[in-house]
Amino acid sequence: MAVITLPYRYLERLTRTDKKTILDSIAFIGSDVERVEEDHADVEFFPDRPDLFSPEGVARAMRGYLGIETGLPSYPVRPSGIEFSVDPALAGIRPVLGAAVIRGVTFDDESIQSIMSLQESLHWAVGRGRSKVAIGIHDLDTVRPPFHYIASPRSRKFVPLDYTEEMTMDEILEKHPKGRDYAKIVRDFPLFPLIVDDDDHVLSFPPIINGERTRVTIDTRNILLDTTGTDKRAVGVAVNIICTAMAEAGATIESVGIAGVQTPTLAPAERTVSVSECSQLLGVRLTAEVMAGLLGKMRFGAEPVDADRVKVLVPCYRADIMHDWDLFEDVAIAYGYERLQDMPPKTHTLGKPHPVQASAALIRQVFCGLGYLEVMPFTLTNEEILYGKMQRPEHPGVIRVMHPISIENTVVRTDLLPLLLEFLALNRHRELPQRLFTVGDVVESCLTYQKAAGVSTHPEADFSEAYASADAVLHEMSVDYMAKESADPAFIEGRRADIMVAGRKIGVFGEIHPGVLNGFNLEHPVAAFEIDLRAVPGYPGMPGTP
Repeated sequence: MAVITLPYRYLERLTRTDKKTILDSIAFIGSDVERVEEDHADVEFFPDRPDLFSPEGVARAMRGYLGIETGLPSYPVRPSGIEFSVDPALAGIRPVLGAAVIRGVTFDDESIQSIMSLQESLHWAVGRGRSKVAIGIHDLDTVRPPFHYIASPRSRKFVPLDYTEEMTMDEILEKHPKGRDYAKIVRDFPLFPLIVDDDDHVLSFPPIINGERTRVTIDTRNILLDTTGTDKRAVGVAVNIICTAMAEAGATIESVGIAGVQTPTLAPAERTVSVSECSQLLGVRLTAEVMAGLLGKMRFGAEPVDADRVKVLVPCYRADIMHDWDLFEDVAIAYGYERLQDMPPKTHTLGKPHPVQASAALIRQVFCGLGYLEVMPFTLTNEEILYGKMQRPEHPGVIRVMHPISIENTVVRTDLLPLLLEFLALNRHRELPQRLFTVGDVVESCLTYQKAAGVSTHPEADFSEAYASADAVLHEMSVDYMAKESADPAFIEGRRADIMVAGRKIGVFGEIHPGVLNGFNLEHPVAAFEIDLRAVPGYPGMPGTP
């Protein structure tokens, strides 16, 4: 969750009310108050409401909730006459660009801190650590339009923010703190994204760092906003949120031409929702007029169409509204959760564990009885861990993450054993023996099911230990199996066996191959096994198993 600092003096000015009223009401719009200090409060908002990641956004919502100013906010946009060109060579690097001109800003210490904090919060919530969206805010009066978004040689030099000497873009990745933090996003590209003005002055090296030339200060009056990324919708969301926040502070917004298209428009989206559906969901009898009024408190434009329909204009900054029920949630907030009546369920049933969870619970007991400790690896991993270090071919059904946050999390796991070896590598400094197990989901070709795996490492770990442990687990799980010579390259030839049930391979056990041990930097032998839990009696979904 994002922690937002709300200076009382600034917030009182924006909301046109007092500190006590703000603090008494802020929880009702979805905030958790973290700290209350003498001159400010720190509050948390969920990532689904990035429009509230600034005092300006909070003030806008508070004015509506308190009835000070209701309905759809108006954000007029006029053309700036400024153009941006986009280099086609960026198509495979960082192709999406959004921009706007923000004029007439009046900064003090509080407002400039607000916009910078909003920028960083959006980098986290919308930009996925800048990989999906990165935001640049520049003093427009220090550069000359038109502007150019280009694919630049890595040797290009400029003075990065907070520095006084020129550095190449490669040097920035190595030496600048922001470069070291975000180098992984761009370092594998032959060319780097760069924003320059018509005099070839550097504004920004997205998603890494701005240039020192365009630093925003208290004296800045006009801003050029740029957002770059890989996702068009996310880039648009970031532009809309920043522009509307600045407009709430008194600035005017102007559009920029990008490849012949003017952006942003800040126009609302239109939906028509059902009054009866909302009433049924909330358990409250509503009329179209009442529902429209409640939506107005949440800063939507709303008017009845007929007795059962309300036309809703959704503000451009409300990126979280993706379904009618999202609007119904806001109706409930405006109505007041404390006013909703408690209703007992109409049916009463006795719960019981799902067969999948029952199998998982039982196998956990068995592992613990054998002296193994449970660990819980992440569901996301990468090809090198799953296949490269294991000396295994890549699984044909592996699911890849379209926009991974990091290179360490690029695929959904198809096996558990490699992740246990990764744990052993992390625990090399711990005393031996180490015996670990895990039970959890794997995904193959969009099919999710569960596996279990165990590893044991110490100087005497061998095939016999792997066999004995696997046999004990399978026996306790009532799995009737046969062992067959295996060809799994992750294990030593002659010290490995496939686990067969009804003629189908459901697992493997043995002594881990030295090449795999070297890949994970492990110094001692490892006895290991992995089992497909679909072979366990009672587990649903594997035809032909007992």
